Amino acid sequence: MKNAVILKSFQNGISIYLDETTPFENLIQEIALKFKESSKFFGEAKMALSIEGRVVNKEEEMQILRAIHQNSSVEIVCLVGKDEEKNKELFCALEAWKSGKAEEYGGQFYRGTLKNHQILETESSIVVVGDVCQGAAVISTKDIIILGALYGEAYAGGNGEKEHFVVALEMAPEKLKIGDFKYKTKYHKSRWALKPKAQPKIAYVKNNDVVMESITKDLLDDLY
Repeated sequence: MKNAVILKSFQNGISIYLDETTPFENLIQEIALKFKESSKFFGEAKMALSIEGRVVNKEEEMQILRAIHQNSSVEIVCLVGKDEEKNKELFCALEAWKSGKAEEYGGQFYRGTLKNHQILETESSIVVVGDVCQGAAVISTKDIIILGALYGEAYAGGNGEKEHFVVALEMAPEKLKIGDFKYKTKYHKSRWALKPKAQPKIAYVKNNDVVMESITKDLLDDLY
């Protein structure tokens, strides 16, 4: 079972490469062993996790997360792809959100792309692992984090509170609202429009206006 499981780190995260031909129960044993042996090295780090090499279902994802949790002090914040440049920027927002609003976090994730006319509504904060396409909407009474592009609509702080935010890897919403404050969209997207440069951004309320800014550590420090 040599090299059936390979761990590789990226900025603020770790990738697990799984052999396609090895039985899954053997992979779980190998994952448990590797994280147990590396527990002192990782410490109590908060990390994003990328699973590569083979397709796993949700139950298998849970078994992998359970093996990591039981054999180390690593805290997996979310499951993501391996785009290091995007992940390392967005992870700052995830970490700030998780540590600063721990009492609100309900562990709610939606994996998949929301397409035209699809609406995702929740009374907790939510992480969307996918895109929100034009014509789709995400509605949350708390915070929204999109590990993908926001081309549709997003409504955070649906309970009327303005101390919430929306984060996305690519930010070009049709409509965006936080609490009772609306963001004034600066351009209209069409099927022929050029996509904006991919850059993680955060939208939040400042001086009773919704502002949208690139994610930086200094900005997050000011917010939290």
